[in-house]
Amino acid sequence: MNFLTIGHRGVMGVEPENTLRSFVAAQEAGLDVIELDLHLSKDGALVVMHDARVDRTTDGTGAIADKTLDELRALDAGRGERVPLFVEVLDAVRTPLQAEIKDVRAARALAEVMNDRGLADRVEVASFHDEAIAEIARLVPGVRTALVAGRYGTDVVARAVAVGASRLCLNIRRITLEVVEHARKADLSVFGWVVNTQDHLRLVRALELDGATTDYPEIKRTGRFTA
Repeated sequence: MNFLTIGHRGVMGVEPENTLRSFVAAQEAGLDVIELDLHLSKDGALVVMHDARVDRTTDGTGAIADKTLDELRALDAGRGERVPLFVEVLDAVRTPLQAEIKDVRAARALAEVMNDRGLADRVEVASFHDEAIAEIARLVPGVRTALVAGRYGTDVVARAVAVGASRLCLNIRRITLEVVEHARKADLSVFGWVVNTQDHLRLVRALELDGATTDYPEIKRTGRFTA
């Protein structure tokens, strides 16, 4: 089985999340895919940050949508890192990316970059929001998409199929064999998140998932040997 590891916001367990420093560390650790999160600034820049507000991960306060790119760039995102633009990540690492979008507006901005640079093969687009996945699929021919879910039942499979997603990224704390079996019947690959312990890794392997999203690069090494 080709078991893939996705670096969660880079390697956020050891470096400031969603920063160039974290993404480069994930690449150097040999993670197969790097996951990141996208928002739009007040002036329409596609920036990399998880939360809708800057408070938790920078020395600033307030909503991303209320700040210009220059205002966001003035913030410290940890260890002197700056809030990166998505295009900067594309240039900083070669590893395939999983870009999580929060809404349809972000989907449209991401689609423009993907089409301009021909990124359908390099960037998979993920979202908790069905409409955002449907929009990116409409705008970017051949894009690969993943539906992310935290609280879910077997209905998550029908949701993924309805929006044309090829992958499910599921909260490992709620995953069941029944959900995995339904996904397999629908020809969906299944990843678990966030897999940071050996117990979680053993569960992922026992369920024969296709991979895991993790905060720590060590999961890449130990995952090869965990049955």
